[in-house]
Amino acid sequence: MSVWTSLASIVSAVGSGGAQIVDRLVQLVLARPDGTGSVGFTVAMIALSAKMAKADGVVTNDEVIAFQELFDVPEGEERNVARLFNLAQQDVAGFDVYAKKLADLFPYDRKTLFDILDGLFHIAKADGVVHESEVSYLAKVAEVFGLDNREFAKVLASHTRENGDPYLVLGLDANASDAELKAQYRREVQETHPDRLISRGVPEEFVKIANDRLAALNAAWAQISAERGL
Repeated sequence: MSVWTSLASIVSAVGSGGAQIVDRLVQLVLARPDGTGSVGFTVAMIALSAKMAKADGVVTNDEVIAFQELFDVPEGEERNVARLFNLAQQDVAGFDVYAKKLADLFPYDRKTLFDILDGLFHIAKADGVVHESEVSYLAKVAEVFGLDNREFAKVLASHTRENGDPYLVLGLDANASDAELKAQYRREVQETHPDRLISRGVPEEFVKIANDRLAALNAAWAQISAERGL
């Protein structure tokens, strides 16, 4: 059974139930033996994305579209995804269940969890701004993922470049040497390659976030290079 067929089954079973019903049902899906596969990943991402979209009190079509862009939803399945998204977004309660599920899917794999957090930021800024409530929500998700403050600051800076610290985007301090900065920039660009993301187990469609990250890295490097005359 494909991911999207499974989602159709979930939506059909939920019917007109509210968020509590869909939360219980999704938890049952994630508890299945195959819950550690693509179904579990996609359902957990839908729930986290939807609950985050509600965190600022305003759910926009842009945020739903941003999710669909990341996952390349097949034609004909948009309605099922939107239905599950709409049910899950009714409140932000219970997001930690899905964050923990995603963390369990990638144990000891901080890079992939960072990729997931990056994707959530991509959705958060789809309406043109990352709201303070969304930042707070994502900080809690990062905590569940076991990511530290520096890692969170790094992804935050990459999505708020107008106020971001270019050194944070590269993951270094401003007192780093030119050689350290050049080496780190090259490493980050290599790690952002889609093949690297796929090798870490991230669904192929999800690597679209690499384009945003690469743009942030290049902008940060351009700023640092100009300031240092590199």
